[in-house]
Amino acid sequence: MSRPRADSLDSLGPDDEVVPYSDDETDDELEQDEDEEEVQPTVPAAEPEAGWQVKVNDRDFCKLPEFKKKSFLCFKKSKYSGNAIKTYKYNVLTFLPLNLYEQFKRAANLYFLALLILQIIPQISTLPWYTTLVPLVLVLGITAVKDLIDDLARHRMDKEINNRKCEVLLGGRFQEAKWMDIQVGDVVRLKKNDFIPADILLLSSTEPNSLCYVETAELDGLAWYLYDGKSDTASYRGFLSFWGYIIVLNTMVPISLYVSVEVIRLGQSKFINWDLQMYYAEKDTPAKARTTTLNEQLGQIEYIFSDKTGTLTQNIMAFKKCTIGGRTYGKSLSLADFSWNKYADRKFQFYDGHLISCICSKKDAEMMEFFKLLSLCHTVMVEQKDGELVYQAASPDEGALVTAARCFGFVFLSRTQDSITVSEMGTENTYEMLALLDFNSDRKRMSIILRFPDGRIRLYCKGADTVIYQRLNPSSKHKETTQHALDGFANETLRTLCLCYKDISAADYNSWAQKHKEASVAMSNREQALDSVYELIETNLMLIGATAIEDKLQDGVPETIAKLAKADIKIWVLTGDKKETAENIGYSCELLTDDMQIYYGEDVNEKLSGRMMRRRNEPDGGRNKKAKEPFFTGDGKNALIITGGWLNEILCEKKKKRRRLRLRRLGKRPRPTNPQDGQPADDWEKELRQKDFVDMACECSAVICCRVTPKQKANVVSLVKRYKNAVTLSIGDGANDVNMIKTADIGVGISGQEGMQAVMSSDYAFAQFRYLQRLLLVHGRWSYIRMCKFLRFFFYKNFAFTLVHFWYSFFNGYSAQVAYEDWFITLYNVLYSSLPVLLVGLLDQDVNDTLSLRFPKLYLPGQKGALFNYRNFFISLFHGIFTSLIIFFIPYGAFLQTMGQDGEAPSDYQSFAVVTASSLIMIVNLQISLDTSYWTFVNCFAVLGSIAIYFGVMFDIQSAGIHVLFPSAFTFTGVASNSLRQPYLWLTIILTVGISLLPVICIQFLCKTIWPTEGDKVQRHKKKYELEEEVKKKPPAFQRGGRSRRSAYAFSHSRGYADLIASGRSIRQKPRARPELRDSIQDGCAD
Repeated sequence: MSRPRADSLDSLGPDDEVVPYSDDETDDELEQDEDEEEVQPTVPAAEPEAGWQVKVNDRDFCKLPEFKKKSFLCFKKSKYSGNAIKTYKYNVLTFLPLNLYEQFKRAANLYFLALLILQIIPQISTLPWYTTLVPLVLVLGITAVKDLIDDLARHRMDKEINNRKCEVLLGGRFQEAKWMDIQVGDVVRLKKNDFIPADILLLSSTEPNSLCYVETAELDGLAWYLYDGKSDTASYRGFLSFWGYIIVLNTMVPISLYVSVEVIRLGQSKFINWDLQMYYAEKDTPAKARTTTLNEQLGQIEYIFSDKTGTLTQNIMAFKKCTIGGRTYGKSLSLADFSWNKYADRKFQFYDGHLISCICSKKDAEMMEFFKLLSLCHTVMVEQKDGELVYQAASPDEGALVTAARCFGFVFLSRTQDSITVSEMGTENTYEMLALLDFNSDRKRMSIILRFPDGRIRLYCKGADTVIYQRLNPSSKHKETTQHALDGFANETLRTLCLCYKDISAADYNSWAQKHKEASVAMSNREQALDSVYELIETNLMLIGATAIEDKLQDGVPETIAKLAKADIKIWVLTGDKKETAENIGYSCELLTDDMQIYYGEDVNEKLSGRMMRRRNEPDGGRNKKAKEPFFTGDGKNALIITGGWLNEILCEKKKKRRRLRLRRLGKRPRPTNPQDGQPADDWEKELRQKDFVDMACECSAVICCRVTPKQKANVVSLVKRYKNAVTLSIGDGANDVNMIKTADIGVGISGQEGMQAVMSSDYAFAQFRYLQRLLLVHGRWSYIRMCKFLRFFFYKNFAFTLVHFWYSFFNGYSAQVAYEDWFITLYNVLYSSLPVLLVGLLDQDVNDTLSLRFPKLYLPGQKGALFNYRNFFISLFHGIFTSLIIFFIPYGAFLQTMGQDGEAPSDYQSFAVVTASSLIMIVNLQISLDTSYWTFVNCFAVLGSIAIYFGVMFDIQSAGIHVLFPSAFTFTGVASNSLRQPYLWLTIILTVGISLLPVICIQFLCKTIWPTEGDKVQRHKKKYELEEEVKKKPPAFQRGGRSRRSAYAFSHSRGYADLIASGRSIRQKPRARPELRDSIQDGCAD
């Protein structure tokens, strides 16, 4: 359930101005909140028995009898769990039974087990039991080996973690102990950058700045007796015959299909992992396929939903400009000199030396307040490393702002639970922190209340302009000039924040502090209560200025978006930025182009309202009529830019909530417009409006949703999935993108600056957005083509194989007698025909990766599902029927009246079975050769090797020697050597193969000549294109244009460290003043 939101703001136009409020709660959440207001939850009483007790540094205490619980029979074990990690499934004793149990939970394996049981009944089956047992055992064995390898890897990982060392207090001194040996009550000593070995309680800290910083990025029966006798009735014999043919024809969809698909998917995932062109050397980050079941869907993507910050941009922030007291700084071309400040960041650059002069003069009070606010209003943690201050911030934005204040002489030194120490131009001051009002994605701001050394109480606040301007005092100065500067910053795609303050009297603070204390200890809805209390104090603010932070676009983003657009993939950017910033970043990354017509929230609302009005004027209210006319006329490209507030307005979220609230207060329920369907009018209109919005947006080449919350991102993805039968992909890098990533069909995580939450929730992960084009246009497209080609040919070869039994049934009295030798049936899908088609599914490619990226139009067949659908399935079916007819009736005709060289007729059943089987093996292997586009040595070996293996195995199992050893299992003694000695039978095989393949060759030639696909055209000129690529000069590195490529208001969507700071227990005395810092800054300014 999402966190209830505070009311959003008024602005102008499409930027939420005409929308009085914005929230994204669902009806269920609204009802729950109201119920909670009416009925206060009761706190359950504590258990009377204090069974969970811990004594520090006393292991024997937890071994007492009262801390034991019965586990099995008379055995008891400790009530407290051990500290050993166990992620593996199996051990030596449980592997076989548990693995078989898990495998037989699959319907396919149970199906083939049932067939095996039927084959054991001799009255039903004409096939020996091993024809099903051998493939089933092979499939189960391969799957078990794969599971065993995975589980062994988990065993190794568990062993590595459990054997890690830490220091535990034992016998009065700290000793090294393994993590797995840690027990309840042990005292553990951890050092800097150590991993935490267990759930622990912080007792003490030696950190000189009084706090312990914790990195949490890793979290985020009856039986029938049947007998055969002469008195059997016709219906009974028909019953037996039916089940017999169930067994005979089960090879239509053999068990090897499932394991083959898994092997192909596993191989395709490995190819993604091994792709060096998706390896980011700067951070040593390879691409990672975290799933093996979605590879072919990567070749069918129609919609991409992308975050902006950290996904399209680098998420490396740099303080570039600011406006203070109505004056803008950072426009100069001269680089400011920070050599006067010994503690300035060497990488920090600012292009305006005039700002340095004003700060050193200390004459501008607003400027001093501006940088004082930046050094005080944050949740940054600080530590010293090699004599330098190192800041650890909740977001890159905060780190950039505190670093900027430090470089301009306002150095954040340390903090405790209730104080912050800063050096202001060489003078060290300590401020008492009274309250910290932390940031979240709903509030879009953070505040801090401080008591100054002289006793004054002041609130500092920074946040997005839309929330700050609504809370400004009417007498606040520079609002117009600051807004003008903000618009300029947004046009340059800089991330902006407004800074303001408020002086508070002691009486007002004491009154507010009491309410804050009550809200902070509330047992239910604590966060909502705190947000309401925050609203009371964050009013009548005085504006100081605004900051502008640069977030550069990642390399290759424009080219990637352009290629994906040519592949007819529509890209939606979902961001929390300002509308102006989002629009400019759209132009920067070429998502928006100059020839596009841009539509905003009010335009969309007008079009949707017009269509809804026309529906209402229709006799049936438009319920039974689907809108066919497009929203946009003309051939030009269109784009939507819509804010989160307008999104709620357009989708009727607010109207619905207001109406429900009004009806509840009146004790009524909404009446349905149509008593027969019982659907309320507002629900029906909301559904139609949502569908219309999706239809409109999908007509556009690009969509940008700005000022949206994480939940709204997921809702947008859900809408497209609901109303469009399309494969969707979401890509993001932070915790605020997790819902969006999980909602889409495929989630991609960028391993960036905001932890690993997005990566851990994703299906695929890599380090740069530009790798997305290779993931989709190369690996996705290849995976889709390979899987489709594999499935088509797999069904074809098994139709051709199995339907021969069907034609043979017309000549054997429907006795369920098989047309082939038993061992041929057993090994057909295991040895004789599996490897060539498996390699096509793993290695085949129509064009190489360079041409796949050069011609994005090759991606279109996957989006349309053109390579495997009902049409392709029936083509494979009819092809298999044709091949089976040729394989059966040509040898049948040839065997009808023949005489061998020895004067004996070779037209016996066993010789017929050898000829049909030989023809089948040669046809299916040569057919796959005709369909293979990419030949390697492995493919040649597989095709020729499969034919060679067939003849080798056939001569072996039909020899006299093996018949002597197993007379009942090998009954075709000497058939192969006797039959294939006759030239007549070889001519029959060649005729059968030729007649079967010749029509296919002709059809393929005609199709590629008269009706060539886009891929056929590229293949035709493949050598030409490859030569052009070789002689083409190396393309120049991507140069950014004059327009900057950056992002929105400077806040992360995740919470800061306020809870950690406010709840600290191990707080040490603040460090003494640093005279060398003070002296160095004063001396520098004097110079």
